[in-house]
Amino acid sequence: MCIRDSALAARGVRLLSTGGTAKLLADAGLTVTEVAAHTGSPEILDGRVKTLHPKIHGGLLARRELPAHMAALKEHGIDTIDLLVVNLYPFEATVAKAGCTLADAIENIDIGGPAMVRSAAKNWADVGVITDAGQYEAVLGELKASGKLSDKLRFALSVAAFNRIAQ
Repeated sequence: MCIRDSALAARGVRLLSTGGTAKLLADAGLTVTEVAAHTGSPEILDGRVKTLHPKIHGGLLARRELPAHMAALKEHGIDTIDLLVVNLYPFEATVAKAGCTLADAIENIDIGGPAMVRSAAKNWADVGVITDAGQYEAVLGELKASGKLSDKLRFALSVAAFNRIAQ
């Protein structure tokens, strides 16, 4: 993960992450902003609420071609988010473990991750979304070649993202 994230950072991608992953990235020497610092809201409820915030979803959902959307972002101090990388909680692996309790299963139901994935995938015309490590190669290839993601790749990533969430 850090190798690919460092490749993104090397291309000028600013990294924004939640607590544990932000620490991992920072420990690897990457510059990262914690979501709590970005939103001005702390993680609450034992980490159950981290990314459910207008500064996250507004940044993902704003349609760049609509002046009213861009004006709303400016008015509320929201930056656009052009690429989302989400590693969902390992729900399938957790519930497959012998002895998995209902409490363990419930705490591995990811809420913020799928919400962000759906926001990014819905706005595929402006936002790329990575939900599988196997997608990094194509994303990095396009960023290296042209500095941006093609409509074709963003759409394919969106379809894969919706399929992952449905799974």
